[in-house]
Amino acid sequence: MKFRGLLIALVVLAALGGGVYWSEKAKKAEQGKPAKDAPPKVLTIPDDQFKEIRVQRNSGEVTLVKKNDAGKWQIVEPKPLNADQDSVTSMVSTLSSLTSDRLVEEKADDLSPFGLKTPALEVTITKKDGKTEKLLLGDETPTASGVFVKLAGDPRVFTVASYSKTSIDKKAQDLRDKRLLTFDSDKLTRVELAAKGAPVEFGKNNQNEWQILKPKPLRADGSQVEELIRKLKDAKMDTSVSEEDSKKHAAAFAGGTKVAVATVSDANGNQSLEVRKDKDKNYYLKSSVVEGIFKAGNDLGEGLDKDLDAFRNKKLFDFGFNDPTKVEVNKTVYQKSCDKWMSGSKQMDSGTVQALVDKLRDLAAVKFLDTVAAAAPVFEATVTSKDGKLVEKVAIATQGDRHVAKRENEPAGYELDTKALGELQKAASEVKEFQPPKDEKKKDAKK
Repeated sequence: MKFRGLLIALVVLAALGGGVYWSEKAKKAEQGKPAKDAPPKVLTIPDDQFKEIRVQRNSGEVTLVKKNDAGKWQIVEPKPLNADQDSVTSMVSTLSSLTSDRLVEEKADDLSPFGLKTPALEVTITKKDGKTEKLLLGDETPTASGVFVKLAGDPRVFTVASYSKTSIDKKAQDLRDKRLLTFDSDKLTRVELAAKGAPVEFGKNNQNEWQILKPKPLRADGSQVEELIRKLKDAKMDTSVSEEDSKKHAAAFAGGTKVAVATVSDANGNQSLEVRKDKDKNYYLKSSVVEGIFKAGNDLGEGLDKDLDAFRNKKLFDFGFNDPTKVEVNKTVYQKSCDKWMSGSKQMDSGTVQALVDKLRDLAAVKFLDTVAAAAPVFEATVTSKDGKLVEKVAIATQGDRHVAKRENEPAGYELDTKALGELQKAASEVKEFQPPKDEKKKDAKK
């Protein structure tokens, strides 16, 4: 009897468990469904199924974008142009899941009241499988908050939000790639700037750092080179300019003074941007990538109007924020062991050594010198960093009332601020031995 009762209990328990399971499953299924009173979808097409979008206005103007073999959007009509991928993707996002505000008519016999007999826009979507969907957009609603729409072959008429139409109603000038240079900044191999003085060419060394290659090998200020690249990458055309203004820009460029020509090289080849300035100090651009002349802001024009010295590294040491492991100043050596600075067998005060390191790190030129007369140094420092891979030696000499520094194996010199040498010598003189706290001294004395 006990066994029979246990069996009955198990059956009841299993039934209850099954009931809970199917109840939860039903709830989840209901949660996945739209609400009964939710406005119906007008279009539902997965983003990755879009192959072509054709927008035709009732004026006859057509904008056609199409995916190429590489999966990139291209403008085909009214003429072939590179497309801005983000702009087309935004358009696709709207069309792929177009939800109505409300259903106006289940079966509209007369489309004239909605402006759909002769629609303002006809949007034809061609999918990967070759099938098409045609969306018709008509008049605004009486409140101007929405637009009447319907699908070709579907008798229903809906309204959608006005912002949905704004996202769909795009011309070629709205969708085109507005960059004047289309290089990949992550794959740049060379940058050249012909502006003031001799052309300057930049390339990367084995550590992936920018260096000056021409007119002669020199250390580059990486942040300045990156800023130049950023300005070139951000150079964009204004597609809202009228045809008349475009002609004026072309005339101003033709009669302007050449300011600079920047050339960039990546895996796809070379691209260049020429900058000219008119008598009123307005800047105009001509790209090797896109047709036309475009007006530029002063930020870009002045950013390219620079000479060699603007891109040279003014810092005397390159160790930056990589803390050195060894510092030698005027033949006194400080070696870092774990978190301690040692000079021979003596432990040095870390704070005073760090103050010296900071002064060396911040040492910078106020002027570059092509040649430096031979003179006995009054201050010498050698810094080892990057696990011994980078060793830098700088010698400072006094020439009249100037302090001149030289890096080892570099012919050029660096003129320093008049206070720099004194501050370095002071920091070096203040390096002292480590002194344990007083409590530790007492403990040592008792021992």
